[in-house]
Amino acid sequence: MKHADVTPALVAAETDRVAATAASLGNGAVLGPSLCQGWSRGHVLTHLARNADALVRVCDVALTGTADTMYDDVESRDADIERGARRAAHDQATDVRDTAARLAERLEALRPEHAEVRVERTPGGFPIPVGMVPFMRLREVVYHHVDLDAGYTFASAPAEVVALLLRDAANRLAHDDAPPSVHITTTEGGEHVIGEGTTRVTGSAADVLLWLARGRTDGVHFDGPVPTLPFGG
Repeated sequence: MKHADVTPALVAAETDRVAATAASLGNGAVLGPSLCQGWSRGHVLTHLARNADALVRVCDVALTGTADTMYDDVESRDADIERGARRAAHDQATDVRDTAARLAERLEALRPEHAEVRVERTPGGFPIPVGMVPFMRLREVVYHHVDLDAGYTFASAPAEVVALLLRDAANRLAHDDAPPSVHITTTEGGEHVIGEGTTRVTGSAADVLLWLARGRTDGVHFDGPVPTLPFGG
C-alpha cells in the first residue's frame, strides 16, 4: 500500500473504531493520561476533532477555490485543544463523530484533479498536497486511537496500514536533521535502513512503530544501546 492508495472507505472504517472507543469512555477516563506526553485523553480527542475541521479547510480550498490555510496559526490551534480537553466524555465523542462526518463528505468529493492543489499548513508555512489528506487523516486517527490507551494498539490496525505507517515514520526519521543510525527488520519481513544502519532493531511492525511514534520499547530488541529519537517518544 502507498500513500495514494488510502481511500475514504479505509479512513471511515478506522474513524468508526476510534469513535466507538471515544463513546465507551466515561468522564474520569477522558481526564486520564494518554500516551502523548503531557496530554490527557481529552486533549487527544479534541485534537482529533479539530484536525478534522482543519482538513475540511484544506479540502475546501480544492473543492471551492477559496483561499485558506489548514490552521490560522499554531497558537490558536493549541488554544483550541486546551479549551476542549476537559469537556464531558459525551461531548468529546459527539465532537469526534460529527467533525469526522463533515470531513468524510469532503473526502468523497475529492477527484484526481484536486490532488496537486497545495494548501499551506499555516500562513507562509509548509504546503500540503490535497491528495495527501486521506493518508494524513488515517495517520492521525490510527496514531491517536493508540494514544487513547484504551485497548486499541497498532496491532489492532490492518497489517497493510501498519506497514504504510511504519514506512512513513522511518522515512520522516531518515529526513530529520539528526537521524539515528538504525537498521530496522520486522518479523513480517519489512526492512528500513536509516543512516548507516549501525544499530539493529527488530520486532513486529506494530511494536517498532510504537517505538518510533512514542518511544515505547516493549517487544523491540536492539543489538546495542537504544538509539535516541529526535521526535516521537
